[in-house]
Amino acid sequence: MDIQIYRDENGNEPFEQWLSSIRNNPTLARIDNRLKRVRLGLLGDYRLIGEGVSELRLDFGPGYRIYFGRIQSEHILLLTGGDKNSQRRDIAAAKRYWKDFKESMQ
Repeated sequence: MDIQIYRDENGNEPFEQWLSSIRNNPTLARIDNRLKRVRLGLLGDYRLIGEGVSELRLDFGPGYRIYFGRIQSEHILLLTGGDKNSQRRDIAAAKRYWKDFKESMQ
């Protein structure tokens, strides 16, 4: 599965910004391992949250989440990440990013 990262019109990449805010190397390694499995087509624990956005759930730490949209069946766009504490804000942001991406493709 091909993974791309959302970039807004100013060149910001919210997913990369979130990932770079994590300072714990074991946590980064676990997130990287999860993304490696996604590249193999193994999404694991995820759910649709609406408006074309899905949530990968990582069951460790504060309940990390990775938000994405499917561009095609074998292509996903990483939108942003977060944890259970910021879930509502993260979902709202992910939906905005996905809407922006779709509008930019028209």
